[in-house]
Amino acid sequence: MQVTHITDTVSEIILASGKRITLVGTAHVSADSVAEVEQLIRERRPDHLCLEIDAGRYRTMTEGQQWESMRIGDVLRQKKGFLLLANLVLSSFQRKIGDSTGITPGDEMRIAAETAKDEDIPFSFCDREIQTTLRRAWNKSGFWNKMKLIASLMASIFSNEKISEKDLAALKERNALQAMMEELADYLPTIKEVLIDERDQYLATKIYNSPGEDVLAVVGAGHGPGILKILEALEEGTISDDLSAIETIPKRKNIGQALPWIVPILMLSLMVYGFIKSGWDQGIQMFFYWFMVNGVLSALGALVALAHPVTIILSFLLAPFTSLNPTIGVGIVAGLVEGYVRKPRVYDFEHLHRDILSIRGFYRNRFTHALVVFFLSSVGSSIGTFVAFPVLITLVSGGNG
Repeated sequence: MQVTHITDTVSEIILASGKRITLVGTAHVSADSVAEVEQLIRERRPDHLCLEIDAGRYRTMTEGQQWESMRIGDVLRQKKGFLLLANLVLSSFQRKIGDSTGITPGDEMRIAAETAKDEDIPFSFCDREIQTTLRRAWNKSGFWNKMKLIASLMASIFSNEKISEKDLAALKERNALQAMMEELADYLPTIKEVLIDERDQYLATKIYNSPGEDVLAVVGAGHGPGILKILEALEEGTISDDLSAIETIPKRKNIGQALPWIVPILMLSLMVYGFIKSGWDQGIQMFFYWFMVNGVLSALGALVALAHPVTIILSFLLAPFTSLNPTIGVGIVAGLVEGYVRKPRVYDFEHLHRDILSIRGFYRNRFTHALVVFFLSSVGSSIGTFVAFPVLITLVSGGNG
């Protein structure tokens, strides 16, 4: 395989079969990238065009997202609250960057598809379905990694820092991208594996197996180095082109399946042991401490989320019990109650894309506000569990037999 770096963003790969692949690296919200992609397609007129986007995202980009068909109650009952919140936050981050440059995220992919249609060039969507990617990242992450992911994304959204075209141009440099990938790998290695490494493999394999002898592939610049490595491995036959392993949603590991049951069993065992070892007074003291710590911190999370008073009270009363029930969390209950007492309006869905660009918007929009209540009450209850556990052990060990 021969690789020639024509420019900082365009590489030409010649496979042993003679097939030519032109790899174009873009910044997804750069006006320069949009113009460069359109020009290359019209000048090169490849046999086939590969785009780093999936059919679902392209449909949403061209037809719009039908948010009004989504019910907050259904999302929470299906235990997809964290996933939807992460999706919205990521979308907000991209849109905020786009607003800084006047380019909608993914415009270069939309323009590429439109140009291919104008030039009568066959094209395909070569990225993995976004829901598959997000669910794989979610299922392979522990609770605290999920919290770190959302926290880091939200911190990026609520930052007032403006991003210029010069900054975006720097993002296309390989050294800067490599530094970013290394930082992500250190902070969230599982997320980096799913969002970057697996998609490098998926994109490279789809590009490698695409029809035609002259293929042009438009991908985010961050994927360029990884795609080149995978293409070389495919050419040498050291890896398979079977993508089934990364196209499915992984089941939770045994320990992950057992953890929601282990924590409440341990808590209940400690309190029962306290009753048996130290008598009724000690047992009541332990239960009271558990109730107050878990309830207060969950209610505090709901309060920080500016939840309805009814939601805050129910968070306080129910958190100590839902924490001992692995099938339902207080966040689900709090989010459902908030969504019921403050039902999302048509206005909220119509202004969702605007509201997710600021923390004020997240709180003002009733749809996203219910998700914020769900998230913060869940975090409060989880902190309460970890705070209470060592204290309960101390109370048991220090009790009088």
